[in-house]
Amino acid sequence: MTIHIRQLGLTDYADIYRHMRDFTNQRIEDRHDLQDNDECWLLQHHPVYTLGLSGQRSHLLNTGNIPVMEADRGGQVTYHGPGQLIAYLMLNLSARSYSIKQMVACIEQAIMDYLQSLGISANRRRYAPGVYVEDKKIAALGIRVRRGYSYHGLALNVDMDLSPFSGINPCGYAGLRCTQISDYVAGINIEQAMKTLPEYVMMYLDQKELRYSDVA
Repeated sequence: MTIHIRQLGLTDYADIYRHMRDFTNQRIEDRHDLQDNDECWLLQHHPVYTLGLSGQRSHLLNTGNIPVMEADRGGQVTYHGPGQLIAYLMLNLSARSYSIKQMVACIEQAIMDYLQSLGISANRRRYAPGVYVEDKKIAALGIRVRRGYSYHGLALNVDMDLSPFSGINPCGYAGLRCTQISDYVAGINIEQAMKTLPEYVMMYLDQKELRYSDVA
């Protein structure tokens, strides 16, 4: 099963959001679409807060000059900015026989294994999707599936300015702190993460048997 990886650089959220939806709509209209047309878009965003389908504006505390965008992904509010690795996954889940729950488990496990390769012990939480290190959130997930096709994906904090997270209740949790890889690994940069993390994600998405780590 082929997943085409595209590196798109530092991008505007609104533009990528529109392209993701257009790409997925085209796949839905094309009845002959195959899973070999699956894609993974690797990129960074200019500073932006995004509200998911269940997002409540009461979780926006002090957004300052950073724009707020509504999105049709799952989840609450989060922040995107330079130094954070975004991987948007446009997958034919019907062809892969994956449920959304299985896809989320794949992504979480891939991130955890990647972090473990860097010497960082991470975990997941049963009722709060994402990946955590020492009770701090290091990666957020937000997925949308329409007629068997997924879009949106994951955001991994690599080496960024974390202060904008204080302007929100991250993922709808008051007092939740965020962290990043550079807090634990000296010299890490976004280019290194962009080269290595997709290998873990692709490996898990192509597995038939899923391995689960302990859930906190």
